[in-house]
Amino acid sequence: MQGLENLSLRVRVACEKAGREPSEVTVLAVGKKHPAARIRGLYEQGQFDFGENQLQEARLKQLELADLDINWYFIGHLQSNKTLAVAEHFDWVQSVDRVKILNRLSAQRPRPLAPINICLQVNIDMEPQKSGLLPEQVFELAQLAVGLRGIQLRGLMAIPRVSNDPGEVNDSFRRVKVLYDELRNEGFILDTLSMGMSSDLESAIAHGSTMVRVGTDLFGPRPEK
Repeated sequence: MQGLENLSLRVRVACEKAGREPSEVTVLAVGKKHPAARIRGLYEQGQFDFGENQLQEARLKQLELADLDINWYFIGHLQSNKTLAVAEHFDWVQSVDRVKILNRLSAQRPRPLAPINICLQVNIDMEPQKSGLLPEQVFELAQLAVGLRGIQLRGLMAIPRVSNDPGEVNDSFRRVKVLYDELRNEGFILDTLSMGMSSDLESAIAHGSTMVRVGTDLFGPRPEK
């Protein structure tokens, strides 16, 4: 467990090596299986962005932490029967990969709320066991997203393949960045490239990531059931 201060130092050093400003990279704390008290502790240290994979677990934490001004991100695979709760209670969804999910989030986002921020999840290495759009499918869904009410397309999210070869990981990050830049060049107004976790955040930042998702290095090992 590194703690927020040490993780912030890692991000700062990675940004310096990449010739970037630390302010360009947001740390998203992933609280999966950790109690709400741990989230409260990090919030009190200045961490305001938190991601959750499981809706039921997230809703219990949100109720317990309702007094805090947290930015809540849904980052897990989203089933269509759970889009209503996500549309009502989250600020971001980083795992949009289907037209049906996009349409449901748009229709179910309460009108008094600001549009929900979304990232399209890209299966950059085309791994059959992973969710996400194939790279060639991204443009079409991005076009649909910008025409929907209640939706604000912010960028892309990707989880590259696990590999012991740093070159393969770097190549995956590079290809996500190329896709992101292609969308921007086509006129899409994007500012978020969510890629990189505890083990590879330096490489992700070097390849243009604007958001890294960190769990264990902030919270410690996940508790047993």
